[in-house]
Amino acid sequence: MDLAIYDQTQKGVSTEHIELVTSVLNYAGDFLKLPETTEMSVTFVNNDEIQRINREYRHLDKATDVISFALEDEDDDLPIVFDDEMAADLAKNIGDIFVSVDKVQEQADFLEHSFERELGFLVVHGFLHLNNYDHMRGEAEEKEMFGLQREILDGYGLTR
Repeated sequence: MDLAIYDQTQKGVSTEHIELVTSVLNYAGDFLKLPETTEMSVTFVNNDEIQRINREYRHLDKATDVISFALEDEDDDLPIVFDDEMAADLAKNIGDIFVSVDKVQEQADFLEHSFERELGFLVVHGFLHLNNYDHMRGEAEEKEMFGLQREILDGYGLTR
């Protein structure tokens, strides 16, 4: 997977945490059998920036932990259709994830598990949203998404 990572935090994200995100998302991409040409980005921010994004795009004036912006979803009105050979050669950009490192720490402390576990959980959660999984559409979809999330994290080794 072609993964772009941006750090817009005040203190900076450690190399180890960037490597963890890269590794867990590549594992998740393999788990979902995504093409190697899949592209996405992760941007690390602080609470003030994620609150601004949340306010602007979701009309919720509060900090949140992760926000996903999928570039394609099932509800697109006019999908672009390519033949199989052309489609295989094209990279597929699935979207962007923004993660508040402040919330990662707050939630890790509250849940009494590691920063790494919470970081992995949030990027996998956002990643699944980019791949059209949703926990807000009903109980069956919630069960599917959270089950898949648990399988990926457990398989990777980021257990509670």
